Amino acid sequence: MTDPTQLPADLPVPTDDGAADHLPGMALPPIALASTAGGTVSLDALGRDRPRTVLYVYPMTGRPGADLPEGWDSIPGARGCTPESCAFRDHHADLAAAGADVYGLSTQSTADQAEAAERLHLPFPLLSDEDGSLAKPPLQLPTFDAGGLRYRRLTLVVTAGRVEHVFYPVFPPDAHAAEVLAWLQKRQ
Repeated sequence: MTDPTQLPADLPVPTDDGAADHLPGMALPPIALASTAGGTVSLDALGRDRPRTVLYVYPMTGRPGADLPEGWDSIPGARGCTPESCAFRDHHADLAAAGADVYGLSTQSTADQAEAAERLHLPFPLLSDEDGSLAKPPLQLPTFDAGGLRYRRLTLVVTAGRVEHVFYPVFPPDAHAAEVLAWLQKRQ
């Protein structure tokens, strides 16, 4: 069994393959995704209630005692979803003070995400794109296949329904929330 809170020292580093180059400036589509807060969240509404929304996209949050998909640790950028979510949790108050709402997003079911949100004490909602609609036009988020469709790790900073900035690739995942916070603070 693998402990999802721990990152192996020898994780492969993802490289920028250009798969997110089309996202800056793009308007988010009016796609409603199930939220762990209940109901749905429409992507085109992000970044309208506060100056910015941080939408971090991750492959899959592991569960303690459950095996990860075969070869997970050898896929660049796959491992580290739990440490990344915990870092966004730990920086949540500072991200809010910098004017940002925070959401996490994966292709996992809302039930799986709700379990993770409760176990990790996340103060923000997780959104489920279980059918992989964001991998299709117009967004075409980058993906890989490992025990099902998984999004590659990236973060969108959204203002008034448009992608202002993209962090891609994201590595190391456990330090990424601090990187996003520093970027936001420079723009206050």
